[in-house]
Amino acid sequence: MESIFSKITVIYRIFLIITFCVIARVIYVQFINPTETTDEDIAYKVEKKNPNRGDILSRDGRPLCISIPYYKIGLDCTICNPDTFNKYVDQLAFKLSQFFKDKSAKVYKSELMDAKAKKRRYKALGNRDVDYMEMQQIKEFPILKLGAKRGGTSISRVYKRSNPYGRLARITIGFVADSGRSTGLEGSFDFYLKGTQGQQVLQRMPRNRFRPINSPQNIEPVDGYDIQTTIDIDLQESAERALKGRIENSDIEGATAVVMEVKTGAIRAIVNLRNNGYGKYQEIYNYAVREATEPGSTFKTITLTALLEDGLVTLDTPVDASGGRWTYLTKTITDSHNCGLTTVKGALEHSSNVAFAKLAVFNYEKNPQRFIDRIQSMRVGEKFNLDIKGEGTSVIHSPTDAIWTPHTLASMGYGYAILLTPLQTLTFYNAIANNGKMMKPYFVENYQRGGKVLKEFGPQEISGSICSEKTAKLVQEALRGVVDNGTGRMMKNPNFGICGKTGTARMAFPKGGYEQNGKRKYQATFAGFFPAEDPMYSVIVVAYSKPTFGNFYGATWAAPVFRDIANHLYANTPEWNKSIKADKESQERTIAQLRRTSAEAEKLIKTEILQSDSLSCVVGLGLKDALCLLENQGYKVEFTGYGKVVEQQPKAGAKITKGSTVHIRLSDNETAGTIKRSTDKGK
Repeated sequence: MESIFSKITVIYRIFLIITFCVIARVIYVQFINPTETTDEDIAYKVEKKNPNRGDILSRDGRPLCISIPYYKIGLDCTICNPDTFNKYVDQLAFKLSQFFKDKSAKVYKSELMDAKAKKRRYKALGNRDVDYMEMQQIKEFPILKLGAKRGGTSISRVYKRSNPYGRLARITIGFVADSGRSTGLEGSFDFYLKGTQGQQVLQRMPRNRFRPINSPQNIEPVDGYDIQTTIDIDLQESAERALKGRIENSDIEGATAVVMEVKTGAIRAIVNLRNNGYGKYQEIYNYAVREATEPGSTFKTITLTALLEDGLVTLDTPVDASGGRWTYLTKTITDSHNCGLTTVKGALEHSSNVAFAKLAVFNYEKNPQRFIDRIQSMRVGEKFNLDIKGEGTSVIHSPTDAIWTPHTLASMGYGYAILLTPLQTLTFYNAIANNGKMMKPYFVENYQRGGKVLKEFGPQEISGSICSEKTAKLVQEALRGVVDNGTGRMMKNPNFGICGKTGTARMAFPKGGYEQNGKRKYQATFAGFFPAEDPMYSVIVVAYSKPTFGNFYGATWAAPVFRDIANHLYANTPEWNKSIKADKESQERTIAQLRRTSAEAEKLIKTEILQSDSLSCVVGLGLKDALCLLENQGYKVEFTGYGKVVEQQPKAGAKITKGSTVHIRLSDNETAGTIKRSTDKGK
């Protein structure tokens, strides 16, 4: 009896606790944190309206990244009449299965019947978003063709980023993921690109449907700004082709090439290729910006500049390279070739490790901090706060650091015991070419809307000169000697002079040491500028090897790519003494053509008489509209030129398979836009 009474007591107490909890919750909701739900809240709701993300453009207005509309297809299962639904659900399930090829018709029917029974307001259809032509096709499926009011068809538009030039400069352009992770210019300029959200007030209708209404609370979305970059598409293509052609089918792990404009610091091309593990090289890692390594022999130029600026040597100062072998304290330093008594200029020309180790030790041994101070005063390893996230951190040790050893100064003299990114090294060489004036590297010229520039960025000088003009001229002379008489002789060009420096450095393995199982990793570099008489461009090319038993040299791997880039620039810039300037009127026309809103582009698509097996005519359209039309038809697009489309291959009306490539040619000629576009696809 007592046991039963105890159980009843426990149950009673549980119910009592639950009662107190309910009462406490009611008090909290009613008096402490009341929700102010009004009749208006029940009758109306506010829906967000997303803006169109801005485009990323090359320096002449050609699109590097644009937004293309896609569509999500769904079904409101409460709308369609039950008899109609049951009559056509088999046909709809079969059509969906046949179209998306992700589920059987039986599974589709089961899911649709279940959604109908549960009166689901939204049932997603298919396993992916569809393009415009696919959406038009799906709208003709049973039940869906009844529309939103009778069939419950739900179609919402989303925009996806498209890169018309494929993976060209992809890691520099970057992306913004749904998770919030972002890279490149897409991430750094997301605030400008994404625009401002709007909102639309919707009124509740019978059957729990909503319709948009006019309201003071309605706010139209503001599209994002377009970002115009410094990238020269033609040069970018040429640099990538040169780099990829050199490293394919090799033991190269990755490579980078960067072209900078001397007077401004504008980055005209930046290529970053990494082996994806399957033998293909893709833009998946930004070596130029992120990879801080020991630069090796290209750092000898920095050591030389410090010595000259401190007045410790001249180019003719003799230095004994000890036959290419010198033991300092307990460490033996060697050269790859025999080099005896020479001058400072000759030591740079023949890239003697021994000579530059001696120059650093003999001139700065009593006060190594003087060497470090001089390097830092020259802005070596400067953090630039670039337009792109993920900038690598340089490492320049000081005599007060615990890691400093008696050998550190000698190692720094020829490019070890210090870490720099390729872009930091290039910026120093660019400053030497610019007679000591260091320019901040930049990737973005301006942001704009509708072709109207709203903010210019432009060149920015990093405070003060890194050295006197006299010192810069002497270093230019020494670098010219490297190409004319030294390790860079393969770079000699009959058309114009080149100043530059080869560099080969061993790379440390992740777990330490420069050798594992007899294998080594190398970094091959060529950095320089041209034309020597009045430099316009500075370039760095760096290749990173996989672990190898063989030798690896900057002159062999990096210099040929540098040469190809220089030849491209020479061929496309006949008069070196004139700055390359874009035709302003042509640029403005191109940008204006690309600035059509997505609504206008979609209107163009809707007015086209498009057949799923017939190629549309895009002659006379701007590039953005042509891309939208052809990609929504399921074709790949390759194009040349800029302006309006003046020619397409295959011709309009051709019947080609989905996924085929359509080649279009654009021109900014005034008459291009007046070409008559035929609506007869057979002509």
